Amino acid sequence: MWRITQMVGLMMATLLLRGANVMAADTDQVAVIETRFGKMVVEFYNQDAPKTVANFIKLAKQGFYNGTTFHRVIPGFMIQGGDPNSKDDDRSNDGTGGPGYTIEAEIKREHKRGTVAMARLGDQINPEKRSSGSQFFINVKDNPFLNGEYTVFGNVIAGMDVADKIVNVPRDARDNPIQKVEMKVLITTRAEALKK
Repeated sequence: MWRITQMVGLMMATLLLRGANVMAADTDQVAVIETRFGKMVVEFYNQDAPKTVANFIKLAKQGFYNGTTFHRVIPGFMIQGGDPNSKDDDRSNDGTGGPGYTIEAEIKREHKRGTVAMARLGDQINPEKRSSGSQFFINVKDNPFLNGEYTVFGNVIAGMDVADKIVNVPRDARDNPIQKVEMKVLITTRAEALKK
């Protein structure tokens, strides 16, 4: 009897600890991506992608993203940004930069409209599917063919109309907007970000 009671106690403790971890992983923090078209508010999936979320928040708080652009926009697909190389006037290197490291893959979520995922190098040179250290993209439609391939770490909860405007701007042969679409990224609370 004592053994059964002990096992039940251990199971309850495990469940309580698991619940505590789930609650501890939840965050009221969101990202606000400001552009000339308006702002997008992104909530984080930090239970599914804790390393990716922590990295994005760290870079945003350091001002890393400020002045970078959405350097790749493909109508009916996605908008991509977060490359520090996009801050200069040389467009030939846009899409090749980052903070100098990659992030372990945390591939769990599906690519639905509004989800935010990390870009990465192709499987040939990146079989572990490690994410870019800073470049990310926002899906402007459901993209199920990306499922199982890229780390989804957030979701746009306000401002998808802004993403829709950005994805439809005139672009060059490399899908880079002809007129730069710069961003500024702030980390704040959900309540503050969603204030009217």
